[in-house]
Amino acid sequence: MTDTPPKPLHAPTLHHLEQLMTGLLEGVILMDPTGTILSANPAALQMHGVRRVEDLGQTADDYATRFQLRYRDHRKLPRREYPLMRLLAGESFPDLIVEVTPVDADEPRWVHQVRDIVMDEDGGEPDCLGLVINDVSERFDAEARFEAMFHANPAPALIIRIADQRYVLVNQGFLDLSGYERDWIVGKTLFDFDFLADVDRKPFVRDCVASGRTIPQLEAELPLADGTTTLVILAGQPIELANQDCLLFTFADLEPRRRAEHALKASERHFASVFEMAPVAMVVTEGRDNRIVQVNAAFKALTGYADRAVIGRIADDLQLWNDAGQREDLETEIGEHGGFRGRDVQLLHKAGEALDCLVSAERISVDGTPCVLWLYQDISARRRGELELVEAIDAVMKDANWLSRSIMDKLATLRNPRTATGSAAATVELSKREREVLELICQDLDDAAISERLALSRNTVRNHVARLYAKIGVNRRSAAIVWAHERGVGR
Repeated sequence: MTDTPPKPLHAPTLHHLEQLMTGLLEGVILMDPTGTILSANPAALQMHGVRRVEDLGQTADDYATRFQLRYRDHRKLPRREYPLMRLLAGESFPDLIVEVTPVDADEPRWVHQVRDIVMDEDGGEPDCLGLVINDVSERFDAEARFEAMFHANPAPALIIRIADQRYVLVNQGFLDLSGYERDWIVGKTLFDFDFLADVDRKPFVRDCVASGRTIPQLEAELPLADGTTTLVILAGQPIELANQDCLLFTFADLEPRRRAEHALKASERHFASVFEMAPVAMVVTEGRDNRIVQVNAAFKALTGYADRAVIGRIADDLQLWNDAGQREDLETEIGEHGGFRGRDVQLLHKAGEALDCLVSAERISVDGTPCVLWLYQDISARRRGELELVEAIDAVMKDANWLSRSIMDKLATLRNPRTATGSAAATVELSKREREVLELICQDLDDAAISERLALSRNTVRNHVARLYAKIGVNRRSAAIVWAHERGVGR
């Protein structure tokens, strides 16, 4: 019995290849070594927006007249660089990315990732040339949107490819911050431009970059194009860009904050110097109870208190003000209006002596804490001179009836300036007879005695008294006497 010889295997025909290609998700275009396009599967036709093989063109040259190809940077491919032409030239291209546009369209419609395949039966000259196509349009559209957003983002950012630690993208925000040109950074390595040279936890950050791990927020001194540095907060986040593992670095510029902090410290140092050297007594208080936190040398000289006796105390603890009610009113005014100027008050020296002062106050901030700055101008000597002048006038002018009302009011103000409550007392014009009646009232004379002294009837005196009360706004004798004494009448 003889063995039956096996049936010879038939070489695959073009029809067999087409059957195989039909079910593929990848596009396949077959071409013979002369450049004639033999076949294309449905996926390849769809990736070119056509329905028939003939619509691709009869030959590779015909294909080049119907479709325009560009690199990813939008530069046009020369015809000799078309994948079909390179296939005919015997070149190999494992993964080539091109943009494909019909000649009658303005914008690219597809992004193809292509590779070559050569088929031969006996290992000699190729029998058939194949182009395998993947449509990566969606991926590149997503990357294009990401790049557009990346470049439009005002926050400084750059992207490093992990494999070789090269910069692949940098946005305008980073260029504005650093002062570099884009060409100086893109394509360079981390060794060429080491923005991590002065960063917190440097070894940890280096390990994260090498392994593509997340880098938490850290402070760093970013080197600038002019040779200086700026303080930033940086953070790194792993991302994938063009099928490559990368790190996205974002930056927040802290230099304005640092300058502001330095300026604030310098300002506070200047304030401290001026505060201590000022010839006017000054106090800083804080809190709702206006507790004393700082006094200057002029205040200690004025009141006789040392630092340790006043720091941490309130005015009532020291019995510092002669009129606590007036101080409370002024504190209320600070709360409502932020301060006041030039109010007449009396402070009490440590030894108990009353000191006439003009006080002003203003809300301020010290080391970020709300405080109040008080200024006390000692006018005791001036006040004594004014009172001596009034006494001299009183001694000379026994009868002041001929003086005008305004002069009398000014003399009264010199005697006791604190009777005014923020505005001058209203000027009241009294007749000569009303002034005489007022002076006799101040001498504690009743209506009968006044009637006898002025040789008037008691009814006339009562009428004068009634008109006088109405003019000065009182309704009894004691109030009229106080009113007169405050204005230097009827001593």
